[in-house]
Amino acid sequence: MTTFVLVHGASHGSWCWDKVVPLLEAQGHDAIAVDLPGNTYGEFDIPASQVTLQTYVDHVCGVLDQLDEQVVLVGHSLGGLTVTQTAEYRPGRISSLVYLTALLFENGRAMRPVDSRSPEDVRRGLERDTWTVSPDLSAVVYHEHLLRERFYNDCSDDDFTWAKSMLVPQPSGPLMDPMQTTAANFGRVPKVYIECLRDGSISHAYQKEMQARVPCQRTIVMDTGHSPFLSAPGELAGHLASI
Repeated sequence: MTTFVLVHGASHGSWCWDKVVPLLEAQGHDAIAVDLPGNTYGEFDIPASQVTLQTYVDHVCGVLDQLDEQVVLVGHSLGGLTVTQTAEYRPGRISSLVYLTALLFENGRAMRPVDSRSPEDVRRGLERDTWTVSPDLSAVVYHEHLLRERFYNDCSDDDFTWAKSMLVPQPSGPLMDPMQTTAANFGRVPKVYIECLRDGSISHAYQKEMQARVPCQRTIVMDTGHSPFLSAPGELAGHLASI
């Protein structure tokens, strides 16, 4: 029996794992889908402006600290940054890190690097054609007309409609915070990368590029888009169970 801790990506919540959790449990495993602070309406009393990558990591570390056994820690998309930094702080609590078409960065790298936290530098660093930056720079909101092709291009109409209704503004702090990792901690945790060939958000070529910089012990390939927890939950649960 394995305990899986599942970490969602940008603008999502624990709900995105709703199809996968019961499939893992049916195979005798435990599965814990977390909600990251600032990404769930009403769940945490913290404004987006105060959310950092450290906020996410502290929360996941708290989940691990309550468990008696090692876990397989899974991060999807932006969640890859959270699980990486968590592994730096809790390497002994993690048997494997799994990157589900996720960001896999080396020490010092950020998703949206900024020269400083001045409003001018933050706005310049956050500006992107896929989202709108909030007036106070605390969050970004993905453009609705791009959601299907980027996140849910192989999902059913019903799943797409449901997922779209669940999305929340993404706090901007975690997008700008760089990794702070060492070979002694993060470097010693075994890593698995699950590639998604038809991903419209993180291209397959970029998935390969990140793995070239931070090698993984195993690579699994799925012929899906960015959200296989919706489009291919059975296949995904099978791959996770094999880890």
